[in-house]
Amino acid sequence: MTSPRALLTAWNIQAKKQLGQNFLNDPNVARAIVNKAGIAGDDVVLEIGPGLGAMTVPAAAVACRVIAVDKDDRLIDLLRTELLAAGIENVEIREADILRVDLDAIAREAGRPLVVLGNLPYNISSQVVVQLIHARRRIDRAVLMLQKEMAQRICAGPGSKDYGRLSVMLGYCAETKVLMQVRAPLFFPAPKVDSTVVGIRFAGPPPLPADDEALLFRVVKAAFGKRRKTLRNALSQSDLKLEPAICEQLLEKARIDHQRRAESLSVAEFVRLSNGIGSYRKIVEAGG
Repeated sequence: MTSPRALLTAWNIQAKKQLGQNFLNDPNVARAIVNKAGIAGDDVVLEIGPGLGAMTVPAAAVACRVIAVDKDDRLIDLLRTELLAAGIENVEIREADILRVDLDAIAREAGRPLVVLGNLPYNISSQVVVQLIHARRRIDRAVLMLQKEMAQRICAGPGSKDYGRLSVMLGYCAETKVLMQVRAPLFFPAPKVDSTVVGIRFAGPPPLPADDEALLFRVVKAAFGKRRKTLRNALSQSDLKLEPAICEQLLEKARIDHQRRAESLSVAEFVRLSNGIGSYRKIVEAGG
């Protein structure tokens, strides 16, 4: 693996801070991440932001096919040249913004659920995780390198200061696990914080399914939108358009104290609450 500094210098390219570009500088770490993804010979890997190919090369060595999506057109020819030099032919590079990519279409084309791999910049990591959740029926698992703070938020449990919207959404439909830590000096240019590699495995049907998943996610968003307020106030001041007294009644019916705050609720409690809100709305719409 040619060092990122040498490659970028040779191609007269500078890392773009606005794209959160920090390139992994240690091939052993790249191989370890790919190993932890458990990629098999029949897997199709979707790599988000392949950059200079640190993880692309070891992934291509074990996967059936790698579809690498990168927004930075400056890196496409560089990566193609590196893959050609390594004799790798099972990688397809697509120049695109991952947030605008149709993951369902890629999985249908692949003919199987995808394994997602990526070193995500902080500024889009939340959006990518939400995108994966919505497309989860087409995704088997994801192994993502994230800033440590984001990884803590994803893996947090109720009662933690890091517990939030993403924690609940993933807790509803997936199993998350911290796989390894990666120190900042192992990147070029070195970021200011360390990174954490997180594994996300999308499970089957949730043990307590929501009657309306879209409503569940709206309720979660509303509850954490004003996380310092009580649930009664946070929900009544959101776009759910519920009066404070109604919020109090619905919380009581879900066996949740209206004085509690969002970070104290379990996933099951959020499901009960959203199901109750959905039932109330149906009654109102029916004129009851």
